[in-house]
Amino acid sequence: SAVARGPEVPFSSQAYRIVATARGKELRLTLAPLGSGEPCHLVFRFGMSGSFRLCPAEQLPRHAHLRFRTSESPPRLLCFVDARRFGSWRLGPDWQPERGPCGLSEYQPFRENVLRNLCDKAFDRPICEALLNQKFFNGIGNYLRAEILYRLKIPPFEKARTVLEALKDQEQAKRKKNPSLTLSKKLKLMRESPDLLELCHTVPMEVVEAEKNLLDPAHPDNYAAFKNWLQCYLVPGMNSLRDHNGRTIWFQGEPGPMAPKGQITRKKRVQLKGDPEALAPKVSTRTSKQQHRATVKPPKLAKEEMNRLRKGPKRKKSAAVQALSEPEAPVRVRRSLRISARRGRGEA
Repeated sequence: SAVARGPEVPFSSQAYRIVATARGKELRLTLAPLGSGEPCHLVFRFGMSGSFRLCPAEQLPRHAHLRFRTSESPPRLLCFVDARRFGSWRLGPDWQPERGPCGLSEYQPFRENVLRNLCDKAFDRPICEALLNQKFFNGIGNYLRAEILYRLKIPPFEKARTVLEALKDQEQAKRKKNPSLTLSKKLKLMRESPDLLELCHTVPMEVVEAEKNLLDPAHPDNYAAFKNWLQCYLVPGMNSLRDHNGRTIWFQGEPGPMAPKGQITRKKRVQLKGDPEALAPKVSTRTSKQQHRATVKPPKLAKEEMNRLRKGPKRKKSAAVQALSEPEAPVRVRRSLRISARRGRGEA
């Protein structure tokens, strides 16, 4: 497209096949000609809003920055759609070198990469910030880190090395007790008592396995099922803070010792399922105006008292005269008595 930020794709073929391979937050497309010719590789990053969409050619979606046309009749288009243009693609088959193994498709190398490099300065940071470091947690994003920490009840601003060194000790103890654990037994233990690194694999897998149920590609704006799947992220009643990178982390309970200073923990309000009006008495317009007048206008007693003070002391009256000249009750009191009397008679 004319406004696309990606490079031109130097590929031409009458018939070719597209093969996709995912790794963490990247996707590699291989355009392989069915006849002679060299394949072309493109590696995509999706940003916040990038996606692929297959649609009829006459229904080209907005922000379709790269388009592949099918040979059928009528043709369809496979489009890379990105409204915010945070996504990108580049030529060549190589993954970004600064990204580590994928926790979803390369779990064992991913786990070894984290535990082997706990001396790295990245683990001096809070665990919620370390989880977004793609050098070690390739594929983990903002909503996944909240869900993973919530399931393990780990404060998001606990030091990352403190959390992960405990896993290293546990793993060494397991190997000493059971040196000959089979793969099936390891998987069983993982499901029964998962640790943080195991949840970096199983929680994204839940989304992948239930993708059609969570988000219908034909209706990308329908996130109802996905919201029901979430247990912590954007869930009413959960707390939230901005981390040191400005990203909002959702959590429950205490934030942890490394929480940013000067911030107030915000809590997403719990939406009432019942009738919210049933909890508060209805106030008519007339009643609200009367209450407002009563609070704004001073009662007669106060006015008369002020006038008496201005004019100075007067001669003392007799008790009978004083009884006859007692000031009337305040307007607010008289009005409330009149209203209560009407209600007692059943009047509106």
